[in-house]
Amino acid sequence: MKLILGSGSPRRKELLAQLGLTPDDIRSPDIDEDPRKGELPRPYCARMAREKAMAVPRAAGEVVLCADTTVALGRRIMGKPVDAKECAEFLLAMSGRRHKVITAVAVAHGDRIWEADVVTTVKMKRLSDIELNSYLASDDWRGKAGGYGIQGPAGAFIPWIQGSYSAVMGLPVAETANLLMAAGYPVYGDHT
Repeated sequence: MKLILGSGSPRRKELLAQLGLTPDDIRSPDIDEDPRKGELPRPYCARMAREKAMAVPRAAGEVVLCADTTVALGRRIMGKPVDAKECAEFLLAMSGRRHKVITAVAVAHGDRIWEADVVTTVKMKRLSDIELNSYLASDDWRGKAGGYGIQGPAGAFIPWIQGSYSAVMGLPVAETANLLMAAGYPVYGDHT
């Protein structure tokens, strides 16, 4: 049985390695990631993970693992900022407030899909102009939902979370292991 990671994210590959797993191949899906009109963050995130898993071509004996991470401030989906200006808007909106980070995981094998999502509450400290501008200049925000990654310099802005740290990074390790096992992939033991 082969494990296909449907994501080009180096963080997801690192988190899989925590389980002792190395993907046999990486196949990033090409799907439309725009939210539908009126779509709420959690259903949107689950739909993204499912659509990614269905979009990745797989042969018999291949298990495809896909995930999506969405930052939500109330009902607002905060995707990957297109530029530093939008990133600043996201961070200022979250500054001094709590928000949710939703990570949905989908595992496809044969004609079945197993799914789970994890919602973590994240508190961001009130950001000073110096903190904000220094972070924007770092370019660490590029390609990250909500404009930040907890595992990078922005981790200094997060005094606490309630939920899964690995899910905020992009892949909830415990839930991912359970989904892979449900799909028949040997998470613990021989992977040859």
